[in-house]
Amino acid sequence: MEPIRAVKGTRDFYPEDMSFRVWLYAKIREASERFGYQEYDGPFLERLDLYAAKSGEELVKDQSFVFEDRGGQMVALRPELTPSLARMVAAKSKALPRPIRWWSFGPFWRYERPQRGRSREFFQWNIDILGIESPEADAEIVAAGAELLRGVGLSPEAVRILVNDRRLAESQLDEIGIGAEQRSLVFKLIDRRDRMTPVKWAEWSLEEGLSQQELEALQIMLEDRQAWKNSAPLVRFFDATDSLGVADYIAYDPTVIRGLDYYTGTVFEARDSDRNFRAIFGGGRYDDLVSAVGGDPVPGTGFAMGDMVIRLVLEQARVAPLLSPRPAEILVTTFDESMLKSSLELATEFRATKLPVEWYPAPDKLAKQLKYANRVGARVAVILGPDELAAGTVTVRNLISGEQQTVSREQAPAIAKEIVEAAS
Repeated sequence: MEPIRAVKGTRDFYPEDMSFRVWLYAKIREASERFGYQEYDGPFLERLDLYAAKSGEELVKDQSFVFEDRGGQMVALRPELTPSLARMVAAKSKALPRPIRWWSFGPFWRYERPQRGRSREFFQWNIDILGIESPEADAEIVAAGAELLRGVGLSPEAVRILVNDRRLAESQLDEIGIGAEQRSLVFKLIDRRDRMTPVKWAEWSLEEGLSQQELEALQIMLEDRQAWKNSAPLVRFFDATDSLGVADYIAYDPTVIRGLDYYTGTVFEARDSDRNFRAIFGGGRYDDLVSAVGGDPVPGTGFAMGDMVIRLVLEQARVAPLLSPRPAEILVTTFDESMLKSSLELATEFRATKLPVEWYPAPDKLAKQLKYANRVGARVAVILGPDELAAGTVTVRNLISGEQQTVSREQAPAIAKEIVEAAS
């Protein structure tokens, strides 16, 4: 019988992979809480019409896991969290203090072709500030992202956060004669520009209805790196990022538009300098989303970051953490069948050190038990045999140096703790 395989596009988190997820979660928590954000979460299942409200046709029709529940309601596994955030804020809008600073890290699902840096099931950081409509709020959110990049060892030379403003882009399109009726199409063209060769992108733009004159004007617009100086919100934004100490991570890029329909102002995404991967994170301002799901108007801005691309970027930059999935610092061995209960009791005594302690549950040869201890990364082995039991002593073996000492049972936990702390 062939082994049952995991569902396509999902991942098995073996301990070494789980250790990275836990590490990243801790770094995300640190960056989020440094700016005063509170952790929250939403349901994994939502009504389909929540996403249909503002997320965009492609996300709803082509990328969501959608099914009918037993009550006949169309539901979806959440492909993103911002609509859930908007629904939650709308439900308690008047009771929530302003500004609302929330963050989350959890699983999401999108039905798309699995490839490097992208799977159908992924974990994602979401961080948002609502209730404040200002470029400074946008800057704070971007600064939280820069804080995370800095915290995981990614320098401004390795990663840049590229920023634009849809309001500026709209005014530029008006100036070159591309009206509101074509805006959604042109934003889609700009958003996909870096996924195609220049020739293919130009051909596609013409096929989608742009004239040759409009295409040429659009290409000039997308090469102008000084246009942000004509945008008062962006001037304030860049000034704020300087005050926040993250200006070295930020750059204006007119090609950044972001694909979701609900963005209304500042948009941004973090990219590795070599452009080997998709965006590390991306987001922007969405001032109409809460009202779109039935609440009072509440301005908001935020971004999302998946766990896969940032790991690839860390590996590329050679700053990926060296993590050990070590479950326990101390291993208590078992001498023989008659000593099982005594070894269990000893393990309980050692847990009073507040260090994780593992008990070896079989009376295998001591060499095998010590080999296991080394393999799982324990720092100390505690050996209890009949002689030690009779004398009220135990042998504490330093698995790093190979040295060991026989000490009183009362002293042993403190000595083991000292060894562990010295090695940390």
